[in-house]
Amino acid sequence: MKSPEQALIALPVYNEAATIHAVLDQVVGYGHPVLVVNDGSTDDTLKLLEQRDDITVITHENNSGYGAALLTAFAYAREQKFDVVVTMDCDGQHEPQLIPKFIKACRSADIVSGSRYLKQFPGQSQPPAQRLFINRRVTSELNRLLGFQLTDAFCGFKAYRVEALAKLDVTETGYAMPLELWVEAAKAGLNIVELPVPLIYLDENRSFGGALDDGGTRLNYYHFVLDRSLARSGLTKAGVHALASC
Repeated sequence: MKSPEQALIALPVYNEAATIHAVLDQVVGYGHPVLVVNDGSTDDTLKLLEQRDDITVITHENNSGYGAALLTAFAYAREQKFDVVVTMDCDGQHEPQLIPKFIKACRSADIVSGSRYLKQFPGQSQPPAQRLFINRRVTSELNRLLGFQLTDAFCGFKAYRVEALAKLDVTETGYAMPLELWVEAAKAGLNIVELPVPLIYLDENRSFGGALDDGGTRLNYYHFVLDRSLARSGLTKAGVHALASC
């Protein structure tokens, strides 16, 4: 892999006007190119982004979904021939000072996935009970089905080797896109490691969007995407376990 300068930091954003400058001011300080995918924001996010000349911005005209924003970032990283793409949220819940650790860890892994449950950090938040329950349940199901040993299936702070992303056929554009990504990663036999990150909730009532704010509806959506991804991948449960043991 080339030098760490070939890493891209990508942030999907939707209506992040309240935090965007504070987060980006920190992120750009690490010396890597920064891409912001503005996913159809309706507040002042785009106006604020246009004030900056130290980042690249790609805007979706309409809100297309969290997965769509990440897929745009992945495509840009491939087109611009980056070696690593680090993804992180722009709401202040991910700490930019961990960026170098993610890039370093990605030298020996295909996916470095942040985990808020690997380690207790001083002063960290307590997760909302419903979110913790859903995360634990889905993470457990992924481990059982795919042979992984994940502790946090949904953390958005990740680093990917761009050459490994080319092996994945991910099409889900919604919030459950990471579930399809995990299935594709298992199918491709990618090397995955977790990196502990602080658990920070600045807005425990933050919306997932419409009906997904209901925990039961959200869990059903996750199961739908997971089941569809498994069927689409051609992997049976037995086949996945055999693959994971290779």
